[in-house]
This record gives sequence, C-alpha cells and structure tokens, in this order.
Amino acid sequence: MLIDDIQLEVAGGNGGKGAVAFSKVRLVKGPTGGDGGSGGNVYAEGISDINALANYASRREVHADNGRDGRGKNLDGKRGEDLVIKIPAGTRITNLHNGYVQELTDVGQRILLAGGGMGGKGNFKYRSAINTTPLEFQTGLPGDRIQFRFELRLIADIGLVGLPNAGKSSLLNELTRAQSKVANYAFTTLEPSLGAYYELILADIPGLIEGASGGKGLGTKFLRHIERTGTLFHLVAADSDDVVRDYKVIRGELEAYSDSLTHKKEYVFLSKSDMADAAELKEKLALLKKAGIEAQPLSVIDAEHMASIKKLLNEIKDHKLNAAATAAAKPQEPEDPRDW
Repeated sequence: MLIDDIQLEVAGGNGGKGAVAFSKVRLVKGPTGGDGGSGGNVYAEGISDINALANYASRREVHADNGRDGRGKNLDGKRGEDLVIKIPAGTRITNLHNGYVQELTDVGQRILLAGGGMGGKGNFKYRSAINTTPLEFQTGLPGDRIQFRFELRLIADIGLVGLPNAGKSSLLNELTRAQSKVANYAFTTLEPSLGAYYELILADIPGLIEGASGGKGLGTKFLRHIERTGTLFHLVAADSDDVVRDYKVIRGELEAYSDSLTHKKEYVFLSKSDMADAAELKEKLALLKKAGIEAQPLSVIDAEHMASIKKLLNEIKDHKLNAAATAAAKPQEPEDPRDW
C-alpha cells in the first residue's frame, strides 16, 4: 500500500553543556573548560522511491544527535551528527506550527527541517582579570522541535485518468515496463503506478468515481496526485453505455477538486476500441464530438493506434526537452531564504 500522507515530529539535536575545569599544572591554575558541541540538524532529501514515506509511517518522531559536553583542557564537545530523512521527490512539507509550506521537487534536493541547538560555553570563556577562577558555564540550547506534515503529490509528465476499468493500466504497461495489475473489474488499481517512456514519466491514477472530490470511494486521496501532472490522458471505455456521461463524471470531479486541473492540456481517448464494432465506435466518437469532446480511438492491441499515441508522446517529450534547455540557458536568480 502506498503511504503518501504522514505527520512526523522532527527534532534537532540539543547543544552540549559547557565544562567547568581548571588546569592542574603547577603555577597554571586557570580555567580550561571547553564548550559544548552544537546539536545536529535534520534535513529532508528527495529520492525517486515513491514508497519512501512508509519508512516513517509508524514513527512519531525523528531526531538528530545531541552535541557532546565540553571537557577539560579546553576540549570542545563534538558536534552532533546531522540526520537526513529520505522522502519522495514531489512531497509537500507543511510546518504545522506556522503553516509554512515548502515543496521538495527534485531528487537530491535538500531542505532544512529543524536546526540543532548551540553548545554552551565552558568556563574558559568566562575568565577575566577579576574572575580568574570562574565557575560559570552554559547549558546547551535545545534543538528545534517541529511537527510536519508530508504529502506526496506525484510529479509526472502524463497523468492517465478515467473511470475504473477504463484501460489505464493496460496502456501504461504497453508503453512502459510498468507491471500494473490488470483485470476486468473496478478498482483493479488501488495505488498510483509510474512508468517511464524515454524522458517522460507516466502515472496511472487509480480510477475515480462520481463524488470522489467530496471523499466518496477513493476520495481525494489520489486526486492530489493529478495536480502536478503536466498533461492529462483521459480514457473513456468504448464498451460504456454512455461515453459522454463517463467523460463528464471525471471532468466534473477534476473541476470540483481544483480549478487548476481544468486548465491542463487534455487528450481524450476512446479506449478498448477493439471491444466495439466499427459502426458502434463511429457512433460513440460522433456522440463525443457533438458534446464538444474531441476523442480518438485507442486499443493497446492495435499497432496503428499505438503508433499514433507514441507519436504524440514524442512530441510532448521534445517540447519538454526544449523547454528545459531554454530554462537552463537563462540566468538563475538566487533563492530568497525563508525561515521555517
């Protein structure tokens, strides 16, 4: 089961305590207490494994190492080790204390979640001409302790949407090396599946039903995964008794969930077209066109249909690569640092 929404308390390490110590060397009786080490920081780092949040689903908190206490002979305590938690690229991170949201979008990208506390001063730092044997020291400061929500929102170039059993998994398997479960019953796909077609990432979004945007069925659990897909491939099954209704059901749920989904580029396919005879297929395509829906037939066992969809994917791929090259050529503005 895909874990895509968790809450986790993240704690930076506490700073170590400063030492109170004095030299035992004859005629040198001054203070020699070293400072405590700072606590470790906690970072989130993006990885490609979409199941990575499952590693933290049963945990309430994670924390970095504490800084070590200072020692005599002016020996400062060791700094605490940083902790890096690996989470899927495409995760939205919300600080539940102040509502600040940050997106971790790229593999290898790091975000500071919680800072470690500073180490305390040892008595060596308190020496002075009038205080030659200071007993003062500082305890280390506590590290940040913050409650976060981690929401995975898949980043895909193409999102396959449609009612249950519309043929999305079959198409993904045919175009990529994905091994999505395929069967002739509703809700075969219970979690998103990803596949790669050259430089394009395709996501098979589990079938939605009427009322999904209000929490019915699989509800909004998977609607959010459509938000960051670049293009929608909307599959309507040719064996449906009302293809226009099926299209409008999904379209209505997308619009109800987020207005931004209505502005995404959408291609409509009358899938499973091999299950309808030529006259029936022509009639259903005409019904869709009459409703203002331009659709093209699609069967994963039809070589001509697959060649057509691959041509479309290649055009989308070329556009993506050209856009990436243009963006890389532009000078990058430095990010404006913001505190959590």
